[in-house]
Amino acid sequence: MHIEPGILSAPQIAAANATAVATLAAYSGALLRRPLDIARTLLAAAAFSLLMEVWHQPVGPSELHFIGASTIYFLFGFVPTLFGFAIGLALQALLFEPQDMLHLGVNALSLMLPLIAAHTLIGRRVATAGANAPISWASVMRFDAVYYGGVVAMVGFWLAGGNTQTSLADWALFAAAYLPIVLCEPLMTAAVLRAVRRLDTRSPVRRLTALDGTIVAC
Repeated sequence: MHIEPGILSAPQIAAANATAVATLAAYSGALLRRPLDIARTLLAAAAFSLLMEVWHQPVGPSELHFIGASTIYFLFGFVPTLFGFAIGLALQALLFEPQDMLHLGVNALSLMLPLIAAHTLIGRRVATAGANAPISWASVMRFDAVYYGGVVAMVGFWLAGGNTQTSLADWALFAAAYLPIVLCEPLMTAAVLRAVRRLDTRSPVRRLTALDGTIVAC
């Protein structure tokens, strides 16, 4: 989901940065109203950074990452995941890929806007239904399908408006590469959520998760 330097013009990058900042600002009130969500945000950023570094490879016109979107979302909640993605990308750029700082807003939007869409269309409903019962693998897979479909669409959007021509076949290769993740990630998510549910509700670890229903705070 990374967009390499040189593809977008300076005005496009500036507009993306402004939109990313505005998006985070719109949800900052929700974050600050729940102090525990700040800790969840840091955990979400750490989990995202770890998963992103553990497995990634160039595919077509972009780079394929194991994001762990549904795991992080259902474990820590919508707002912490939203901010966790932005913080994780900033950490990756600062520590490993300094050239990615140029496209920090672009890459953040590629993850945040699909998350907002997946949360609104299916995540909120699934999390509400799962507040008192395990979230099924099928429900997680639907969430991941919407989310990664959005990521692929965002990459296509950036490439379509870029300065360099990218073939439809290259973009389709990138899109197809996410299919195994859509099929495999729900298994990891279901396993992690099932393990966390076994913890005592009063334990510090359990309290740092959003399994008590705080996932749908927005």
